[in-house]
Amino acid sequence: MSSCFKKPAFWVLAALVLVGFGCWIYQQMAGLGITGMNNSNSWGLYITCFMFFVGLSAGGLIVASSAHVFGIESFKRISMPAVILSTACICVAGMFVLADLGGIQRIWRIIVGLNVTSPLAWDMTVITCYLVINILDLVWMHKGDEEKVRKLSYVALPVAILVHSVTAWIFGLEIAKEGWHSAIMAPIFVASAMDSGLALLLCVLSGMKKSGKVAMDDNLFGNLARLLAVFIAVDAFFIGCELLTMGYPGAAGAETLAIMAAGATAPAFWFEIVGGLLIPFILLASAKRRQNTGVVLAASALVILGVFCKRVWLLFTSFVTPNISGADGITLGTAAAQQPFANIWTLGGTYLPTVPEVFVALGVICLGCLIFMVLSEKLLGKVEA
Repeated sequence: MSSCFKKPAFWVLAALVLVGFGCWIYQQMAGLGITGMNNSNSWGLYITCFMFFVGLSAGGLIVASSAHVFGIESFKRISMPAVILSTACICVAGMFVLADLGGIQRIWRIIVGLNVTSPLAWDMTVITCYLVINILDLVWMHKGDEEKVRKLSYVALPVAILVHSVTAWIFGLEIAKEGWHSAIMAPIFVASAMDSGLALLLCVLSGMKKSGKVAMDDNLFGNLARLLAVFIAVDAFFIGCELLTMGYPGAAGAETLAIMAAGATAPAFWFEIVGGLLIPFILLASAKRRQNTGVVLAASALVILGVFCKRVWLLFTSFVTPNISGADGITLGTAAAQQPFANIWTLGGTYLPTVPEVFVALGVICLGCLIFMVLSEKLLGKVEA
């Protein structure tokens, strides 16, 4: 019996997966009306997590591929855990898309009715290719076929960047949504993928080092922390460019910026700016602090939380003001709004995840953790042996 099956954490995660699966079955029977999504907020927790985990996955594969493309020998030692992490995260991202589809029985229509002009179709295609690349990378790394891994890395690196760029274009090409329609949405997404993905990798590597799964010296850990500081600075620069463009007098994005800075999504926005960018950069700017594992892990955790907050304010800010005026507003379209004497109209965006929705999301994330645990046990254990 594999040692991961003997760990209490494995069975706790498995139990949460079963609870989430049960809630998903309930969602399939009752419809998406049981979630907090409605006509004013057509996307919610599922798509937020999708964006988040695509970024986490891309960051891991970028680090692993760079090791072989640019011949960074020290990075090659952590390529396997980075690809395992990338594989688990992209599986989680894909499952969140399936959860958001609602009627899973109609998924075949995505294939037979593929619209090649739609960014959603591009995203489905590139994510599928991305998963295949991850699997091939794991197989060839495990076999020790360095030449195939090196050649694949030349494809994997641009695809890792493309996978998050296409996700960004889903939003950036939405002309009707002022807060999403941006020419630099893709660079913003890629930058946040690189810092959040590397931050998660640092946290995972620290745990693996303690458990003896990965041999990594302090110098490599410090170099990765220094690289994270650079990624944070690049991410902050792109966000600053976007905010300047939105907030310049007479710019079209002034209303959206006001909502982000002082409106409904302000808590997420300011946590990302201060807690997810400023504080981590200050912590990692010092070479002495980068040698402190606790400081690096704290900064990494803040970066991950900050990027999640970025996904929150980026997605929901554009839903605050619906693209409609006059009359009674728009109908919510939720199950609760269909009850007798319920108020079915709204003039502003409204959203709060429901309990089933939260458990579905938690179940998907726990399944991703199980995938990572099993792959790490099977692949890293054999590599060390």
